[in-house]
Amino acid sequence: MFDINWRGLLLPLAYLAVLAGTFVTFSTVYRRRKALQSANLAPWFGPHLQRNIYLSLLHMEPEEGSEKAPKIPDSVIRAALLRRAVEDINRIIQIRTAKAACSSLLQRGSVGDDLWQRFQRAEKEMEDELRDVVMEANALVPGWGQIIFQSANEIAANKVLRDRLDEIEAQADKEKEWWEKRRATIQTEFMKELDTESEKSNTRPSTSSADEPVLVDGPSTPQGGPRKRKGKK
Repeated sequence: MFDINWRGLLLPLAYLAVLAGTFVTFSTVYRRRKALQSANLAPWFGPHLQRNIYLSLLHMEPEEGSEKAPKIPDSVIRAALLRRAVEDINRIIQIRTAKAACSSLLQRGSVGDDLWQRFQRAEKEMEDELRDVVMEANALVPGWGQIIFQSANEIAANKVLRDRLDEIEAQADKEKEWWEKRRATIQTEFMKELDTESEKSNTRPSTSSADEPVLVDGPSTPQGGPRKRKGKK
């Protein structure tokens, strides 16, 4: 049997223990600092107004002097949840649009890690939000969670189409106003040119009738040429 020199191993073991303790302490402090920085980062999106409205309707508190909270119709709650899903669809579209751009800018070093952390946190929050909406929809109407986002997507697409049509109509009114002004300007310039031409024609000197050429008609001959005289028989 070999004798183990514990005194000789004491120093290496102490070194390993100090090294492991330093690594654990550094990892804990680093994670806490990252978590604190992530908490202090500005959110990617603003306040979710539709979600706040839905939760306010769902958890309506009783008024002063009343023991029971006012009864909110189920149709109103379902409409509020649907509006919340529509807002989630719009945010999902924004995240999908910005993901490729943020990833490309991060690889180039054009943006810092803070922006990428904000984006990842927003992506994680949207996943939790979608899951919550599906659960709420199934709680209100069984099976509604499977089709609520399909309905919300149609509503969002119709809203985009209406906004585009309103924008086109607004541009049409502006273009019509511009064309009316342009037509009035062209008409004014044309009338000025006509007045200028008439003034020039009035100021030209008039020629006398003596200078005009006179056409002199010769002796007229009857049709068929000159007649032949008949000789005496």
